[in-house]
Amino acid sequence: MGVLLLFNGGFMFLSALVSLIFKDGVTLEIFSAGSSVFIFGLILMFITKNHEKQIQKREGYIIVALGWVLMIFSGMLPYLLTETIPQISFAFFETTSGYTATGSTILNDIESLPKSIIFWRSTTHWIGGMGIIVLTIAILPLLGVGGMQLFSAEAPGPTGDKLHPRITDTAKRLWYIYVGFTLTETLLLNIAGMSFFDAINNSMSTIATGGFSTKNASIAYWNYNPMIQYIIIFFMFISGTNFVLSYFVFTGKIQKIIKNEEFKTYFTFILISVIIVAFIVFNNVDLSKSNFEHPQVYGKLESTIRHSLFQVVAVITTTGFVSGNFAGWTPFLTMFFFGLMFVGGSAGSTSGGIKIVRHLLMIKSGFLEFKRFLHPSAIVRSRFNGSIVDQNIIYNISGFFILYMLSFALGALVFSALGLNYESAFGVSAASLGNVGPAIGDFGPSSNYALLPDIGKWWASFLMLLGRLELFTVLILFTPFFWRSR
Repeated sequence: MGVLLLFNGGFMFLSALVSLIFKDGVTLEIFSAGSSVFIFGLILMFITKNHEKQIQKREGYIIVALGWVLMIFSGMLPYLLTETIPQISFAFFETTSGYTATGSTILNDIESLPKSIIFWRSTTHWIGGMGIIVLTIAILPLLGVGGMQLFSAEAPGPTGDKLHPRITDTAKRLWYIYVGFTLTETLLLNIAGMSFFDAINNSMSTIATGGFSTKNASIAYWNYNPMIQYIIIFFMFISGTNFVLSYFVFTGKIQKIIKNEEFKTYFTFILISVIIVAFIVFNNVDLSKSNFEHPQVYGKLESTIRHSLFQVVAVITTTGFVSGNFAGWTPFLTMFFFGLMFVGGSAGSTSGGIKIVRHLLMIKSGFLEFKRFLHPSAIVRSRFNGSIVDQNIIYNISGFFILYMLSFALGALVFSALGLNYESAFGVSAASLGNVGPAIGDFGPSSNYALLPDIGKWWASFLMLLGRLELFTVLILFTPFFWRSR
């Protein structure tokens, strides 16, 4: 916990430096926030330095869940001390949305904020995108703490690919890739026409598949510059791909990518979705009126393909960037994008949602049931990437899917009880649990979450955290047997 706070405080100091450079008038407030968090982190480390540093699986779950909550509460300080978001419920929602890489916002005028606060919003995405714990396990061994338990609690998906036998080295390699992608996108966006400040902020949001932008209109602000949008589309796609595959690219193991079933399904599903959306948009939607009044400059066909591709990738990868009001294109596309909120990117990516590999294995398992009905004595096993999938993983995925849909239904029920119409209740629940950002109904791409009731903001924040930590890590803490002595 202390180490996590040191990281949080350190990034606040970086935001204070941004404030000093831009002279935006809140340097002292952000520095004070960073100092408070940093000092508290040191105190926690000092008073626990002589305790036994042996983390079992149970402790790993507690540290992950409480670590995220601690980061969120400490991450509120820059908003509260600068009074850019003075209400606690609003600040908690915005901070949770940042760390969970959801991208929902309660801010009505982002462009009027101090530059350092805009930078801090993007930083919360960047910290949370790959997981605060994955970052920390590269440091914990120095304190005598093993990190494997933390890693499994942070990334409880069905795939266990590791880049290196030692978990610390895995974390380091993941972060080299993460930082490399961020810097590369920043450079390309800057060359394409973004200011360096806009480029670094939007890159941090893209690589984290978050969705916070520096402009009120999100990426639609740059609709006049297709190159900027194509760059962001590419990096959203990459960020929604298993980071282990990116490592294979850099090490020349291209065959592993070509043979990877999840990647092939991910790519094919996006391609088919884009074709469906582009066909409907081309024949039914006037993009010049639906994209925040920015004109088309490269012809109807190019504009149709670009916006369809952008929004499909943004929703599937749960990035949540907006190039147009996709929830208002046609009623069919509204429901289509609502369905995409349940897809998610690849396991091992920064995306939220259910994840492609879970859908794939559930579908395979479902079809195998037909074979079992016809041949009840046959031993029929699911395969993934040529290997037999352990039946316990299938049970885990089935349990996850049931819990996910129950959480979505309960989430929508609570929102409807708070006065939201059914479309908005379903949309906010799906977008929060899937860490997507923009929803449908009253909280769609052309709106924000400021009008969500205060209780609704706390509930949406819980759903964001629940979705980001993939249900089990949080829900297991509410079970009585978790707390029973061994």
